[in-house]
Amino acid sequence: MKALKAILTPLVILAVVKLLMLVGFFAKIEHLAQDNLFRLRGAQDLSDQIVIVGIDDETFNALDERYPFPREYYAKLIDNLTLAGAKLIVFDLEFTESTDNFDDELLAQTAAKHQNVVFAGKIIETSGRDTHQQLLTPVYPIMLHNLSWGVVNLGTDEDGVMRRYSLFHDFAQKNQYTLGVAALANRRVYQADWDKHIQSSGGHLKVTDKKIPIVGNNETLINYFGPAHHFPYVAFSSVIDDSLTAMPGYMGYEMDEFYDLVEQGVFHDKIVLIGADTAELHDYFSTPFSSSIQTPGVEIHANFIEMVLQNKYLSHVDFWLYLGIQAVLAILLWFVWNRVKPVWGAIILLILAPTLYFAAYLLFIQAAMILPIVQSLLLFFVLYIVALVKQYLASLKEKRFIRNAFQQYMAPELVDKLLKDPKSLQYGGSLQEVTVLFSDIRSFTTYSENHKPQETVQILKEYLTAMVDTITHNDGIVDKFVGDEIMALYGTPVPLPNPALSACKTALQMRERLSQLQRKWREEGREDFEIGIGINTGQAVVGNLGSEQIFDYTAIGDTINLGARLEAINKEYDTEKHIIISEFTYAQVEDLVEARFLDEVKVKGKNQAVKIYELIGLK
Repeated sequence: MKALKAILTPLVILAVVKLLMLVGFFAKIEHLAQDNLFRLRGAQDLSDQIVIVGIDDETFNALDERYPFPREYYAKLIDNLTLAGAKLIVFDLEFTESTDNFDDELLAQTAAKHQNVVFAGKIIETSGRDTHQQLLTPVYPIMLHNLSWGVVNLGTDEDGVMRRYSLFHDFAQKNQYTLGVAALANRRVYQADWDKHIQSSGGHLKVTDKKIPIVGNNETLINYFGPAHHFPYVAFSSVIDDSLTAMPGYMGYEMDEFYDLVEQGVFHDKIVLIGADTAELHDYFSTPFSSSIQTPGVEIHANFIEMVLQNKYLSHVDFWLYLGIQAVLAILLWFVWNRVKPVWGAIILLILAPTLYFAAYLLFIQAAMILPIVQSLLLFFVLYIVALVKQYLASLKEKRFIRNAFQQYMAPELVDKLLKDPKSLQYGGSLQEVTVLFSDIRSFTTYSENHKPQETVQILKEYLTAMVDTITHNDGIVDKFVGDEIMALYGTPVPLPNPALSACKTALQMRERLSQLQRKWREEGREDFEIGIGINTGQAVVGNLGSEQIFDYTAIGDTINLGARLEAINKEYDTEKHIIISEFTYAQVEDLVEARFLDEVKVKGKNQAVKIYELIGLK
């Protein structure tokens, strides 16, 4: 049962941590930790197959036009890019609303002439009583020429960061592929029925010769190659600035930048993406590289296409495999943290945290796999805290047991020492050297017969209270009462410098306290009594002894028996204080006490004679 509990507890903690990771706060922290892997890895090399044409501030200054621009500009852009050798032209701009019929037709005819343009559409949702989807396709002339297009719907995570790229959307029971997928399908051969050559199977979307892993229902993880503007950018105005196009913003100067671009081969055999790169058009997104310096939407598409071209896909570590690893680690750590001191547990935790992050980083850069970081750190932390609390509660329980067991018959100072070092209390019994003191009232049976029970009980209570106070004052413990007899132990469960001396001091002080009580009783007109004391020192079995149902902290053995015999033979010798100690106790205190040799006796149960002494006082 105990072993089963040791396995179930960490597994339950693992399950709780898994549930916690579904909470938005923890999911966000997990994302941030994983995002940092991109920044640690840094910018990656590009394939030199993609160029971005940005509608930027320079373009607005050069054209001196308000947005949206006339569509003849875009037709001019297609002509010039094709002339410059562009392999594929991809618009991350939506031509879904008609403008001038001539301009719309011009744009469509230009694209149809070159057969290398992919346009953009969009799916919009209207919310109300019923959610309704609407597909916005490029304008009619573009659709009439059966030109390629894809939707630009991309979604961010709950924290506003774009980490996934939508591959397709279900609309009217048909897949509407996104712009990046459409571009990849047309990158080699531009074809009207390109979407018929895309297949989805086995958790992948096959686009021509590329197999893109699908995450969830319709997405793939984006392996970003760098922060914003990592890809080469060319201003929109620079591409259309040829000898036939005037740039009002240049104030009469003819730059004709397009020809320099052609000469440099900037667009030759490249996939060219056209999109917004200005705050005015509000097409910026947060990426794992940065949430403050945002990335233009067109560069999100560029990162996706670049990832597919280089076959550098990201993936999560297999859920079930990692769950098994976490379960094994949880059980092992639970076992360790329940058996080491808290400080060592904290050191292990401090070593585990950076080790895990380093392992996640290596896995990310070597295998392009994402490992749950915060989830595992949270698991380790919760395991440690629960183990710490468990140890603390066990310690409290142990201390409560010790206090309850000893506070009735041990000095408070000794109880405190015992609580600081519970290991000094051996469960089940151990062989220790102790000193035992026995004290008994002489002829107490006769005394009881001659007095009323209430009076007997009262005087016994007064006597025992004084004696117990004396015992605990000298660091002894009251082992038990047997009627009017007291058994006290010294040197256990907390070691003493000289247990024999403490017992001798106790015996002498007990005599003094008894003398005070005797005077008091006589003044009150009550009958007093005498006591005898025996002290012995030696090895005894000490611990929690007894049955499974009832047990007590006590000591047993010949040493204890001899102590009891010494108390009993007091009545056979005429001694001043009625205190007899054995030769074994005397050997421990002979330089510290005054004692008189009495006899060498054989006591009941002992074959060898024992020297006994009368204890007189302290030196």
